[in-house]
Amino acid sequence: MERFFRLRELGTNVRTEIMAGLTTFMTMAYILAVNPGILSGAGLDFYSVFLATALAAGIFTIAMGLFVNFPVAVAPGMGLNAYFAATILASSATDTPISPAMGLTAVFLSGIIFIILTVTQVRQMLLVAVPDSLKHAITVGIGLFITIIGLKGSGILTIAVETTQDVPAGTYTNLLGFESVIHLGDFNDHGMLLTLIGILLIACLMVMRVPGAILFGIVLTTIIAAFTGDINTSSLENATWIPDFGQLNFWHFDFKGVLEVGLVSVILTFTFVELFDTFGTLVGTANRAGVMKNPEEGKKTVGKAMFVDAVAVSGGAMLGTSTVTAFVESSSGIAQGGRSGLTAVTTGVCFLLALFLAPVVALVPAAATNAALIIVGVLMMQSVKEIDFSDMVYAIPAFLTITLMPFTYNIANGISFGIVFYVLLAALANVSGRAEKKYSIHWLMWVLAILIVLRYAFLGGH
Repeated sequence: MERFFRLRELGTNVRTEIMAGLTTFMTMAYILAVNPGILSGAGLDFYSVFLATALAAGIFTIAMGLFVNFPVAVAPGMGLNAYFAATILASSATDTPISPAMGLTAVFLSGIIFIILTVTQVRQMLLVAVPDSLKHAITVGIGLFITIIGLKGSGILTIAVETTQDVPAGTYTNLLGFESVIHLGDFNDHGMLLTLIGILLIACLMVMRVPGAILFGIVLTTIIAAFTGDINTSSLENATWIPDFGQLNFWHFDFKGVLEVGLVSVILTFTFVELFDTFGTLVGTANRAGVMKNPEEGKKTVGKAMFVDAVAVSGGAMLGTSTVTAFVESSSGIAQGGRSGLTAVTTGVCFLLALFLAPVVALVPAAATNAALIIVGVLMMQSVKEIDFSDMVYAIPAFLTITLMPFTYNIANGISFGIVFYVLLAALANVSGRAEKKYSIHWLMWVLAILIVLRYAFLGGH
């Protein structure tokens, strides 16, 4: 095992890798309940989606570990599943409603596009094209994105629109200068208090350099939640101890319907968002895991990871779930010391075991995982010191990348603005002749900048 996963070479051991894998699973386990909840609202069966979620996460995370030797887990992506559900629901009021089968077909086709882009090395070119300042900014931005997920999910951060006009549900609104959206949560809320306790427990364990601090913090928080009655046992109440694979929506596709309705824009949107979501996650986690210390080896590793991720998109759709992608929560296991594929294999095995432990998975409260996500955000902020904020050509795109990820709640938005602004500012600096040096602009950056502008111009920003 040590030889296969190159544990000694990577400066790790079996115990550390297993602990890291368990930690990653614990911070990702919420997807087993959340993803079925979201997609069932769009017409798919809750338990069918649960089966698909566990199988897709288990199979393709193990593949990531065995074939890439990379400590990153994959699962149906948050945000992408919401877009999937929203697209189907929004179409119900139109003359050409989109069925869940059509939606899964669109995801499957976007996965095929990804496989082609990966095999032709187009996705791997991003590693060479994107400047180091943006790569580090992506890591920091994802850290803040993870943090805001934890803060919002815990209730520490609340979203409440204070406007002078009524806002219809499900719509966007512009706020006046004196109006606010983000507020501190209610200290009478048990979930918020439990998350704060979890943060304190993990922080204390980390300060005392206790191995497995994040995992033990999650376990201790869960135990406290059991005593305070904050365990939620209803999220998977219809699940059985023995998985019923007869309920799996395998190959639930409608290619004819997709051609008739014309889901080109939906397929392209899935492709665009997943392209940058995955790139950002893989670069961020690779930096954190030290994979990019050897740039040449790092590029090969991330390239292989991109191929597994591309196959997982179509594979997940075949099993009956929305887009499967590399998970930012993998950072929690990496922060715990995970450096090899054994971390991913451990996480994947846990997802497969979760098929038989569906009622138990629901016992881990959201507060425990939210506390872990917030702490992981702290760890990923460390990359900010690698960005040269004294050079505005690097500083402004990096700043936009970092801030737009959490504040627009979208990884792709941050990366998109960072790329466009870097290309424009670097080109201006080179043309003006007033810069102290020439800035490198890879041809792919120009192509991406143009595609990004066209994407937002024709497909919108939501």
